[in-house]
Amino acid sequence: MTKVDFRYATHPIDARKYGTDELRDHFLLNPIFKENEIRLTYTMYDRYIVGGAMPVDKSLKLETFDHLKANYFLERRELGIINVGGKGVVTVDGNVYELSKKEALYVGKECKDIVFESTDGEQALFYINSAPAHHKYPTQKVGREDAEIIELGDQKYANKRILNKLIVNSIVKTCQLQMGVTELQEGNVWNTMPSHTHTRRMEAYFYFDLEEGQTVCHFLGEPQHTRHIFMENHQAVLSPEWSIHSGSGTANYSFIWGMAGENLDYGDMDGVAPNELK
Repeated sequence: MTKVDFRYATHPIDARKYGTDELRDHFLLNPIFKENEIRLTYTMYDRYIVGGAMPVDKSLKLETFDHLKANYFLERRELGIINVGGKGVVTVDGNVYELSKKEALYVGKECKDIVFESTDGEQALFYINSAPAHHKYPTQKVGREDAEIIELGDQKYANKRILNKLIVNSIVKTCQLQMGVTELQEGNVWNTMPSHTHTRRMEAYFYFDLEEGQTVCHFLGEPQHTRHIFMENHQAVLSPEWSIHSGSGTANYSFIWGMAGENLDYGDMDGVAPNELK
């Protein structure tokens, strides 16, 4: 079963007026996972799709839906998948790919049959991002050993973290989709600080590996008009092109960043110093 939500894009001046409920209604994506369902949100931010598949005791097939006006899901799109649970299997047009936790799969345009399954005795959780595509690139698995790994931050500033680039143009050919996993080290809580915006791309964050009972305060908004959303494990948040995307948790955690837009230049961003935020 596939369930689909829809989100319009928001003007930054309008977002300044939002209260707690409105911020959560416009930007928070929850739930991402539900037993034996594929749950998706179709957004007007670069027509990006965010969601998850949780196959428990049956396989789940990725189906098209009305907003796409397409004969099948990837008729004009590309797809990124990162497993955040136990071992699972993704079958793409008859080709089987086994994904362990924090492994990724890029699925190219025009692939017709995408099926998700959990491995016996395991509970896979497949986090999904999708963007429009103009060219068909090969489907490719990206294991942990294939990731481009960068160590960032400093213990002094509580933001020491490991960035794992998975679906990026230095590893996989894509039209515009990019995804990766960032892991906060124990005793570190700040992500993406100093923060930044990138007017040429939107982004979505998905938080996981957060200890039960703990929270992450995700910061969004224009750099001089910031807002916040408190988030739980396995929730995602949309970040428009005009918004910062930083967070701080009550414990360390991991998150998946996914983005799409005008270019594939990971470093194309406009930095904001911590003392410039308001």
